[in-house]
Amino acid sequence: MSKVLVLNASYEPLNVTSWRRAVVLIIKGKAERIEHNGKVIYADFPLPTVIRLRHYVRVPYKDIPLTRRNLLHRDGNTCQYCGYAGDGLTLDHIVPRSRGGIDSWENIVTACVRCNVKKGNRTPREAAMPLRTAPRKPHSSLYFELSRHIRSGLHQEWRKYVIGL
Repeated sequence: MSKVLVLNASYEPLNVTSWRRAVVLIIKGKAERIEHNGKVIYADFPLPTVIRLRHYVRVPYKDIPLTRRNLLHRDGNTCQYCGYAGDGLTLDHIVPRSRGGIDSWENIVTACVRCNVKKGNRTPREAAMPLRTAPRKPHSSLYFELSRHIRSGLHQEWRKYVIGL
């Protein structure tokens, strides 16, 4: 049916859960409904799309690995120079490795082969190829799941609870 965004008591996104689990949390008094989509489960009980826990839950920090798949997902599977969204995307170092560039979230972007070759061993400024968005490390692994739901257009109401999307 639909997914529900779970917020901590501080309104920080925690995870995405099923609508059934969200309803159980509301009925048990462990969470409150923040947003709903107008659909009704029971009489006078709208289907939640965002809930907030009543008590704060401490979540341990988990580092997100710098992988090709994660970089492609962060950049929306599009070239960060021209916007091409197709097969054959490569990874490009903003400051080339030969010039001291490192492997980091802030120094690698996705690029089509054409733009990667055109940029060559230069910085985007030197090549007159500005980036469409500034690369940055995602806040959490939850970022990927949330961005997928928001970009698909299913849960636009989640956007106001997520920084950077």
